[in-house]
Amino acid sequence: MDYTKYVLKSEEELKDLLAGKDNFFVVACNKCFKEFETTQEPECRCLMDLAEAQGKHITGSVNIDFLCNKVQTEKKLAGIVPEETQNVVVISCGLGVQTVADLEKVPTFTATNSLNYVGHHGMALTKKTCGACAQCYLNVTGGICPIVDCSKSLVNGQCGGAKNGKCEIDPKKDCAWEKIYQRLEKQGRSKEFLDEPVQLRDYSAVKVEEIKAYVAEARARRYEGFYGGVHPTENKGYTEHLALQKFPEPDTVIIPLAMHIGAPANPVVNPGDYVKVGQLIGEQAGFISAPVHSSVSGTVVAVEPHTHPNKGPGVMSVVIKNDGKNVLDESVVPNKPLEELTADEIIEIVKEKGIVGMGGATFPTYVKLKPGKPIDAVLINGSECEPYLTADHRIMLEYADDIIFGLRAMMKAVAAPEGVILIEDNKPDAVALMEEKVAPYENIRVVAAKTQYPEGAEKMLIKKVMGRQVPSGKLPADVGCVVSNTSTAKAISDAIQKGMPLVERAVSVTGDFIRNPGNYMVKLGTNVQSLIDHCGGITGDDVVLKMGGPMMGAPLKDTNVPIIKGSNGVIAIAADHTEEKECIKCGRCVDVCPMELQPLEIYKYGQLGDAEKLLTLNVMDCFSCKCCEYICSSKIPLVSKINAAKGLVMPLLKKK
Repeated sequence: MDYTKYVLKSEEELKDLLAGKDNFFVVACNKCFKEFETTQEPECRCLMDLAEAQGKHITGSVNIDFLCNKVQTEKKLAGIVPEETQNVVVISCGLGVQTVADLEKVPTFTATNSLNYVGHHGMALTKKTCGACAQCYLNVTGGICPIVDCSKSLVNGQCGGAKNGKCEIDPKKDCAWEKIYQRLEKQGRSKEFLDEPVQLRDYSAVKVEEIKAYVAEARARRYEGFYGGVHPTENKGYTEHLALQKFPEPDTVIIPLAMHIGAPANPVVNPGDYVKVGQLIGEQAGFISAPVHSSVSGTVVAVEPHTHPNKGPGVMSVVIKNDGKNVLDESVVPNKPLEELTADEIIEIVKEKGIVGMGGATFPTYVKLKPGKPIDAVLINGSECEPYLTADHRIMLEYADDIIFGLRAMMKAVAAPEGVILIEDNKPDAVALMEEKVAPYENIRVVAAKTQYPEGAEKMLIKKVMGRQVPSGKLPADVGCVVSNTSTAKAISDAIQKGMPLVERAVSVTGDFIRNPGNYMVKLGTNVQSLIDHCGGITGDDVVLKMGGPMMGAPLKDTNVPIIKGSNGVIAIAADHTEEKECIKCGRCVDVCPMELQPLEIYKYGQLGDAEKLLTLNVMDCFSCKCCEYICSSKIPLVSKINAAKGLVMPLLKKK
């Protein structure tokens, strides 16, 4: 499959292009909508051989995937074009030529002729597009397209109707020809342009208006917020209107000692011990670790390995027979008012009460509150961008005051002057309530953001709210931010105001195949199958169960597992039996990756076992959001492939 949209100019045309010029840098696009190969396309070598045969000096060359993707191309061209370069020659369709012309200050020329094409194109992220008119003017006009950028598609110069640099037809649009003259003057080519023969457009050439309309629509608001992302069907209607209910008391709870990132907690109880609600049953085992507490009162039946919903079998757990009395441990007492607590005291409470990130990551929260760097803002993630899930939505509606209290406590702990609560605009009731609740606090604001997955990821949220880019390999604290989930903020409030450790959480039980979906406050250690049964069971046969959302949730092969600190939902959705096909290099995965990675290259070089190349592709920045896999037209399981590629890189990182 090959829908290549350009061909190298003829030898005579190339000789004319090169005549009177020297010191060329060659930029070649690796083409899109064709089977992806790690070998380079041949046109670059052909042009360089021809130029060298003409006695021309080639200062360098680069082959780039999806040249029209300005975000990626700008990074790849940064600092590699030698100073002695006097001309840049581009081998691509018109989109790539325009992108390079925007980035480079020296004259930019195209070495190709466009082919007429319909319906296929890699996702262009440039501010301009190509009319695919098969008659390119970019060499003459400095890389600015008069067909697209000029409202009248004039090819012989400006009409004289521009006012203050704006088009007379569209006063919001810059005059394309004034931009062309400015570009040519900047490149020292204005006289050269005046000496050119009059350019007449051949109107018999095919016009592909539908492509222009499609690309313009896809590009709309493209750079708002953060790069990439997708818009999966939300499917939140099953439960977003359903208030949180207290889930019935479980007869027995199985509480894993590994409900957080880092070292599992060490058990401090034995079979036969009587425990109470909030009592410590597992002590913290390292800096990156968290204590574990009993969610019920009753008798410890066993301390033994059990199946974990994410980690599989063999995870040490405490099994407790519930007596149903909910006797509180003596340690569960309110702390001093927030105003009287010091920052260190707040952090110690968060640590002792086993608070971790409840959006799914389960990173110990107290570690975040000891960044060792100045923090400008604490951000509360109320986006809940995963489809189906509505537990955090309900937490915001039913525990708004607790969320704000938790936010204020975190702000005090890290001495942050500002607090921000981000909520996606598909939750207008939560936005309105939170805005009302924060009104008394001048240093707390609510941001209603356009719904976009994966907005809830820390780095995306920071980019959207603060306009700051967290560099590769760095943390939110490196750009002055701490990010926390709404349920985590509520848990901090419970820890301070009630003295209650993290022993329960909100869970959405939902999906197309759950008979009676709902939102529940569930005690940690409650059996997942009991939740499904309580909701009427599953209504279909060809169903996939997941702990979490459909994008980042973990498949539940065994429902005889417990709810843990990171369990925000249990969903039942249709199984997908679409077969994997060969990558056609459409570029959609590159377009949607919020970490600005190149999933298809990571996939291919992972297949080749090239760990060094994978390292240069920043493979470890991938956080498995699944945008690439969701958008992939070939249905390649990219996330599992990328995770395997990370395994290849780990030995190199350990050496470094």
